[in-house]
Amino acid sequence: MSPLETQLRQAGLEVIGTGTALSALGPHWLHSSPLLEDFTPAEADIFGAALVVVRARPGQVLVAEGDVGDWMLVVLSGTVDVTKRTPHEHATRLAVIKAGTAIGEMSMLDGKPRYASCTAIETVEAGVMGREAVARLIHDHPAIGAKLLIKLTQLLARRLRGTSNQLVRALEKK
Repeated sequence: MSPLETQLRQAGLEVIGTGTALSALGPHWLHSSPLLEDFTPAEADIFGAALVVVRARPGQVLVAEGDVGDWMLVVLSGTVDVTKRTPHEHATRLAVIKAGTAIGEMSMLDGKPRYASCTAIETVEAGVMGREAVARLIHDHPAIGAKLLIKLTQLLARRLRGTSNQLVRALEKK
């Protein structure tokens, strides 16, 4: 068992396999995935081969706010609630995400604590990729590794723009 699999099991996630042929999920799935939309089926399969596949039951936490983690998830099926605690310890919903979406990539990249919690709304299957697997992907398949890093950068930039726009709207209301 790999150290990543051990971490995932300790977090209460059910490890159901390693590697998955993402192209088998169909071209629509790949094209609707913000992370993989520019990947060919063959590239998606190489990416998928580096994943550890986990399952979470409804109500189960996949990522806990404040935890440190060096891995990200790609939701393969199911729906996930993304929440952030407020200073008064209330959970505020940030997003509801569906299959094809990556979560936890900020902590995977910078090693900082998780910004938000991600909880399965229904049964979720997700592919988990650790920082070491990203490094291996870059080494073994540089073009695919570069494509992954570019997509992660674009996703983070898109989220930052959205957050900036929300901040401007909030400031304008005051």
